[in-house]
Amino acid sequence: MASLYVAKQQLRSAMKNKLGAIPQESTLSQSSVVCNTLKTFKPYVEAKRVSVFLSMPTGEIQTDAIVRHALESGKEVFVPYLHKNPLASSDLPVRVMDMVRLDSMRDYEALEPDRWGIPSIDPATVHDRLRIFGGPDAHHSDKALLDLILLPGVAFDRDPDTGAIRRLGHGKGFYDYFLDRHKAKSMALGKQESSPVLLYGLALSEQFLSSPSEGSVPVGPLDQPLDGLILGNGEIKTPTGNKTAP
Repeated sequence: MASLYVAKQQLRSAMKNKLGAIPQESTLSQSSVVCNTLKTFKPYVEAKRVSVFLSMPTGEIQTDAIVRHALESGKEVFVPYLHKNPLASSDLPVRVMDMVRLDSMRDYEALEPDRWGIPSIDPATVHDRLRIFGGPDAHHSDKALLDLILLPGVAFDRDPDTGAIRRLGHGKGFYDYFLDRHKAKSMALGKQESSPVLLYGLALSEQFLSSPSEGSVPVGPLDQPLDGLILGNGEIKTPTGNKTAP
């Protein structure tokens, strides 16, 4: 596990330099392509409950237009909310992620940026929102599940042996733990086999490692493969090795 940690940190460091050199104009252009690709992408079109990450100002796909389109399309849009883990245990993360629903476009536009410049949910409003996990005050969270999760990442690739789409996150494990909990909840509700949540990464073209010379994404037993990856050049990478244009 120590060697896995070192490998991940080395790739994160290399990617930080690589992404820092991408002009903002390119980031915005690629973000527009990803949004337009999603508009006709069947898993997104058919999804009723969508989780969308809210972007950092630089270094990743900007999701503002995606959130707006999803809200305008009548989808239930959920965004990440980080909070202290209510379950105290040395085996569990201290901070965890839930997904909370945006009430409206006006609600979304009222979000204030955090210290990293990411629009964030006001903690004072959380208890009034529908959440995927929630607590005793969230009376409708017991049956809330997501259809589609659009994930960020630092780097992505395709496993040369299995064809799986691999993702390197930022190292906090928020999505790994959330996805484990979502799967457990889905199984408890008897929905895991009939309607599993779909996981699609959104990435700048530079974030996809297409050849061994660029490196590879190291993964461990807790890292979940993706159902696909949508790139800023319009490509949709799939686990089967297929590439399809929008």
